[in-house]
Amino acid sequence: MEQSRLSKKERHELILSEVRRSASIRVSRLALRLGVAGETIRRDLIELGDAGLLNRTYGGATISLVTSEPVIAERSQTMIEERARIGRGAAGLVEKGQIVMIDGGSTTYEVARSLSQLKRELTIITNSIGVASVAGANPSFRVILCPGTYDSREASVLGEDTVEFVRRYNADIAIIGASSLSAEGPSDMISGAAAVKRAMISRALSTVLVVTNDKFGRNSLESICALGALSDIVTDREPQPALRAVIEAAGTELHVCGGD
Repeated sequence: MEQSRLSKKERHELILSEVRRSASIRVSRLALRLGVAGETIRRDLIELGDAGLLNRTYGGATISLVTSEPVIAERSQTMIEERARIGRGAAGLVEKGQIVMIDGGSTTYEVARSLSQLKRELTIITNSIGVASVAGANPSFRVILCPGTYDSREASVLGEDTVEFVRRYNADIAIIGASSLSAEGPSDMISGAAAVKRAMISRALSTVLVVTNDKFGRNSLESICALGALSDIVTDREPQPALRAVIEAAGTELHVCGGD
């Protein structure tokens, strides 16, 4: 595909990638890099700035992120179809009438979105505003939203109040996301989020990790749990043979939801 024929979505993804790599970037450099007019780049920057994904400056843009983990608004614009497949696959593991804990994240949101289209009469316990909103649209669901300190990066609540609240409940299944997945297990860039995930794991009979293939073979700031603590991993692409072997050795079932 020639750069001049990139779609707006593809341009936006490349712009965000360039800004993350360089921390700041000029319109002229972006126009040259993408092979489009400077005015096109300026319109793109306005849209991305309005979405809170970057800070516009005179003649360019700077990164608006405070950690190396992209905010949920940015993550939700990437790997859209892959996350949707994972969401449908994970939703298929949930049975009618179950109590389900779902933590905040762009991929776990897709699980909730798929679940909301089913008649399962579920109880959903979540710390995510987005998950609560989409799950609450299903009249057969009971949705319990955790208290806590709101984190705008994740559109979720975190902190000691959240962890203590989660520990009050029992669940059939916990569905969590992660920043990374390696042979050591899943890990996360945000300590407060990792603590909530661990609390959910401790209160659930089984745990499903939902993760896109770009997280494979990496480690983030804080470990969530060992691979053996996971009942299932749902992803969009086959992991490297070495990682698959470790997953199987841990007794965790791997579900690969590939494209048609």
